[in-house]
Amino acid sequence: MQLVIAEDTVLVREGLAGLLEDAGHTVLARVGDAESLLAVVAEHEPELAIVDVRMPPTYVDEGMKAAVEIRRLHPQTAVLVLSQHIESRHAVDLVRSGGGFGYLLKDRVLEVDEFLEAAQRVTDGGSALDPEVVKQLLAPPQDDDALADLTPREREVLGLMAEGRTNASIAKQLWLTERTVETHVSSILGKLGLAQSDEDHRRVLAVLAYLRATVA
Repeated sequence: MQLVIAEDTVLVREGLAGLLEDAGHTVLARVGDAESLLAVVAEHEPELAIVDVRMPPTYVDEGMKAAVEIRRLHPQTAVLVLSQHIESRHAVDLVRSGGGFGYLLKDRVLEVDEFLEAAQRVTDGGSALDPEVVKQLLAPPQDDDALADLTPREREVLGLMAEGRTNASIAKQLWLTERTVETHVSSILGKLGLAQSDEDHRRVLAVLAYLRATVA
C-alpha cells in the first residue's frame, strides 16, 4: 500500500515508517501536524493515512478533525487513527464516513502483526476499532433508543463487528459456531431496520447506529 503518516513525535513517526516499509509498503510522506497532513493527502492521494489524534498547535483533537476532513474530501483514502486516549465525538463522524476507517490505541502498534493486519483491512475498505475504543463507545443503550430490542449477546456480537472482525473471527472469540454468528448478525441487521444491500456496508451502518445511540 502507499500511505502517509502524521505524528508529531519524531521517534514514533519514524518507527511507524520503518515498520511499514519493512513490511513492503511505501511511505509517501511523513509530517508532524494536521495542516501538513491535509496538504500531503491532497498532493499524493495515498491509499492510507495514519494519523495521530493529538497534534499541534493545541494537542487536543487536530488529528481526528483532519481524519474526518480527509474522509470527506478524499473518500478514496482510508484513515487509521492512532491515539493514547479515546476521543469519542469525532469517532462517530469517522464511522459515518463509511468503510475504510480505523481507530487504534497506540499500545496496539506494539503488536506488530495485528497492527499491520488492521492497516491492510482498513486500506481494503474495512474497519478496525480497538477493543478499548469499542468498550467506551458501545455503552449499554438507553431504554428508549433504537437498540433496546438487541439481546446482550447481540450487543456483544455488534461490539466485535465494530472492531472489524469477520463472522469467523467473532465465532472463535465467543466460542460459537459460524452459523450461529450469522444468525445473530442477521437478527441485528433486521432489528435495526437495515434493508438488504452490500453486506459490508450494512455492517458499517449497524455499527454507526450503535455509536449514534450511545455517543449522542
